[in-house]
Amino acid sequence: MFIKRMPAGIYAANCYIITDENTKDALVIDPGGDEDDIIDYINEKGLKVQAVLVTHGHFDHVGAVRVLAEKYDVKIYINEKDHRLMEKGAGAFGDISGSDIIYIGDNEVIKFGSIEIKAIETPGHSPGSMSYLVKDDLFTGDALFQMSIGRTDLEGGDFDTLISSIVEKLIILGDHINVHPGHGMSSTIQQERLYNPYLN
Repeated sequence: MFIKRMPAGIYAANCYIITDENTKDALVIDPGGDEDDIIDYINEKGLKVQAVLVTHGHFDHVGAVRVLAEKYDVKIYINEKDHRLMEKGAGAFGDISGSDIIYIGDNEVIKFGSIEIKAIETPGHSPGSMSYLVKDDLFTGDALFQMSIGRTDLEGGDFDTLISSIVEKLIILGDHINVHPGHGMSSTIQQERLYNPYLN
């Protein structure tokens, strides 16, 4: 499996393209903007996009979701709680309106082509924040960062809930798990367990 990180949009939110190098099946997580660059990469590599996954509904993570879903005729996966806030036009939430949205919840395991992914609800940054686990790689959105955590002062955020999500659902996955956050560089569960100041 190959992971391409592409900071996208005005806040450089990390868009991840996960690829099975044998089959060329691919998933796109959090395309926050710069859709032309993302499309160019997908087409250059000859990838077969299977789905677009959203970790949470804030505008900086969803700017190119609609374009990619329509271009590659695939479904959009998001937690219902965040999608409801998007429909209301709440705060920092973006818009991905359409009929091709599928709600995904805690501990669901879904196979997209040859790629299997486990969805983990990690609320706190937003009510419907999701993390996605693919083998030993964890995509945490704005829940857990390298040496930091997501902000909790936006609508639906809650500090205690976020810490509980990280400690009870992510740290327990094991020190060997690679952490790929919504902004910044990657880390590991071990590094965050030992050195993240919010967890010690």
